[in-house]
Amino acid sequence: MITADFGIIPIGIEDNNNISKYVTAAVKSIKESGLNYELTGMGTQIEAQTLDELYEAVKKAQEEVFKCGSERVYTVLKIDDRRDRNRSLKDKIKTVNDSI
Repeated sequence: MITADFGIIPIGIEDNNNISKYVTAAVKSIKESGLNYELTGMGTQIEAQTLDELYEAVKKAQEEVFKCGSERVYTVLKIDDRRDRNRSLKDKIKTVNDSI
């Protein structure tokens, strides 16, 4: 399973202090992809079976931010593509919580 964390930052917008409509559009796009995701205060985490699935979901999210009026989009994407074990985002969190 592939897990990823990404954040999209709109640039060239009128109110740089209010990006909620852009984030909402991006997250809505991820939700519509059907992939399992978790919204956090600093980004969005996604689970995918293939890199193509992941990249397509992030691509669509970026496009939604452009459709909202951003002139530039800065995206940070971190990917954990682990092929020896099938571990979800919740599995990773549980492992750490069980060790505390």
